[in-house]
Amino acid sequence: MIIVVAKISFKSEADRDRAVELSAPVQKATREQEAGCLDYCFAPDPCEPTVIQVYELWQDSDSLAAHFDHPNYQAMVELLSNIGFVDSINRAYLTERDEPVYGETGEKKTAFFV
Repeated sequence: MIIVVAKISFKSEADRDRAVELSAPVQKATREQEAGCLDYCFAPDPCEPTVIQVYELWQDSDSLAAHFDHPNYQAMVELLSNIGFVDSINRAYLTERDEPVYGETGEKKTAFFV
């Protein structure tokens, strides 16, 4: 599984909010139309008023690579480019293991992946 995490900065909070609003249909389309997309979310950062936090979850490398050739990706790039986009910092992480954050009855875990 591949996790993509990004931070997208805008000139103003209004630009950021407009990008979140206008990108919602593209986010939904990406989730529904692209094979291997398990989650795709662009959300306003509650602590930084000009920032969107991005979280994407892809089944594998092929599905993420195919995303870059999909019309949804092109639509998102065009949308963000036309709304005060300033900068983007992004990383992809390969994960081969996962586990619940909390125990079976909701208790806090004291160790992970042991």
